[in-house]
Amino acid sequence: MKNAILFLLAVVTLQNVSAQENLNELLAAGINDSKRFAEHYIKPANDGLAYGINNNWSNSAKSQKKFGFTLSLVGNATFINDEDKQFIMNTDDYENIRFKDGSVVKPVATALGHNEEDVIVEVTYDDPIFGEQTTDIILPTGIGSANVNLIPTVFLQGSFTPFKGTEIKARYFPKIEQEDVEVGLYGFGLQHEFTSWLPAENNFPVAVSGLVAYTQLNGSYNLINTSNVEGENQRVETETKTMLYQLIVGTNLKIFNVYGSVGYLDGQNETDLLGRYRVSDGILFTEEIVDPFSVESEITGVVATVGAQVKLGFFGVNAAYTIADFSSASLGMNFSF
Repeated sequence: MKNAILFLLAVVTLQNVSAQENLNELLAAGINDSKRFAEHYIKPANDGLAYGINNNWSNSAKSQKKFGFTLSLVGNATFINDEDKQFIMNTDDYENIRFKDGSVVKPVATALGHNEEDVIVEVTYDDPIFGEQTTDIILPTGIGSANVNLIPTVFLQGSFTPFKGTEIKARYFPKIEQEDVEVGLYGFGLQHEFTSWLPAENNFPVAVSGLVAYTQLNGSYNLINTSNVEGENQRVETETKTMLYQLIVGTNLKIFNVYGSVGYLDGQNETDLLGRYRVSDGILFTEEIVDPFSVESEITGVVATVGAQVKLGFFGVNAAYTIADFSSASLGMNFSF
């Protein structure tokens, strides 16, 4: 079965990533426990994706000429840290979940990791007739089961210079649907070259710019075809909103330039498990849960980038490496007019 949170990674790369179980099966443990597990399980994937969609907003500290336009195809590979592949699950923090083997604390996979062996938990629930009952559930694994160690993203970006020194930027990934997954991305940015204030006759060899950019990703994953829990309109919806603030410094040469930047990323993620879920013991007991929970998290961190650009006429290529909580490598093809 597909993993409920991994729809983001699957679609932006047009891949079909498989996992073992769905998060919605944990609803048998109650909303509080399933939400608590989801918070730890989902956050690393959301954070990694937030960093990935903010790479390569700029490929130079020098602004384009007035009324200039650039169209870019940008690809990124955001690397997954080992510490983000698992979290320490303490069953003392849960009301109705215990490890089947009697452990109290154990490392388990996040959406970015993989459980080498099935991690089985015993879930306790109250049956109105038979009283307290238990059932066994295998915890979900992540994309590590498919040997995935990075989060790839790709998008189109355009920039226009309405007046000297200032570029208006936009990036876009069209909302597409693949099987049960739908995702789209858009963003807007403003970059201004401070050295454009210098007199035109001063051919300063270094350019200095500032950038402010907003990016939003929206996705949904239809669970109906893969869910083991009966119900209707079962789905996961995720929204990621970020702001990026950067100071960029680079050389100002005709063909080959290097550049570097330091900045700050600030963002929010919200992932909602929606629809109707009928949790049942298969005999007499059935509980219906509607729109079970929302998981929210914040992303904040410093990002530092080094890169290089080669420009030959209207065509250019740039490559960059970003150091952050989730480091990334980026490559862009740029067509300037």
